[in-house]
Amino acid sequence: MALVIDISVANQSLTLRDLESNEQVFTTTIATAKNGIGQVSGSEQTPLGQHRIRAKIGAGEAINSVFVGRRPTGEVYSAELAEQHPNRDWILSRIMWLCGEEVDHNRLGNVDTQARYIYIHGAPDSHEMGIPSSHGCIKMTNDDVVMLFDLVPVGTKVLIHAD
Repeated sequence: MALVIDISVANQSLTLRDLESNEQVFTTTIATAKNGIGQVSGSEQTPLGQHRIRAKIGAGEAINSVFVGRRPTGEVYSAELAEQHPNRDWILSRIMWLCGEEVDHNRLGNVDTQARYIYIHGAPDSHEMGIPSSHGCIKMTNDDVVMLFDLVPVGTKVLIHAD
């Protein structure tokens, strides 16, 4: 199966498609950046264009496992942990690290998606999906991110578009 992840910022949706049959394998509601769309480093915006999954991180970790710097901390997210760390950007359960495919648009220089640490990742269940709220990444529910993680290999194409 040849797979592609299609992300619509306008619809706050992610759809995994089989390119050979054009069938939807998986679809869900997500949350992109609260600052909108954009490519530039430091903007905290979701980058547009052609990407691929550069790395998958967190296989076998428990649901709600906390990651900092792409490493599991040994913590499991809870309301009490959130109170102890009110300013933490919660990256939970699984990480799919994106790499841009378009030089000078989302690859290299100050627009490099990989260097910006843009991921598809899990978020606390209290974070409502369908409302832009991330720092540039694509947030999903923990159950959904684990399901997607298990369906796609490293190298899977990811298209992020405004419409």
